[in-house]
Amino acid sequence: MERSTRQRTAILAAIADAQRPLTPQEVLESARETVQGLGMATVYRNIKALLEDGSLQAVQLPGESPRYEPAEHEHGHHHHHFQCTVCSRVFDVHDCPGDLAGMAPKGFTVERHELTLYGQCADCAKVAAPKAGRKPTASA
Repeated sequence: MERSTRQRTAILAAIADAQRPLTPQEVLESARETVQGLGMATVYRNIKALLEDGSLQAVQLPGESPRYEPAEHEHGHHHHHFQCTVCSRVFDVHDCPGDLAGMAPKGFTVERHELTLYGQCADCAKVAAPKAGRKPTASA
């Protein structure tokens, strides 16, 4: 196992503190609050090492680059994700519909499933709500 560095500690803390899967860019921005000179190459190198040692796991969403979250998840179980269609942030969904084997074609065996919900996060919904309530104004 590689030695723990200040950069690696900051990167792991950024991912854990976010309590949601982060892109490498989000990791960089957050970890720079602790290690100001941190660069993207260092973030990628440390993410790779943290994946290899089992500290992190990748979150793959269709059509997206991977995001990263702690392997020892806060709730410690299988979970799904929610992606905001406005800000593109991804959040954990701590519920699962359960066994989806009944949805597979007859004779097929389901080995695992992934579920991603899409919509507006609470922050983006707050911004959109006042706009939705406005009445159109007549233009001259």
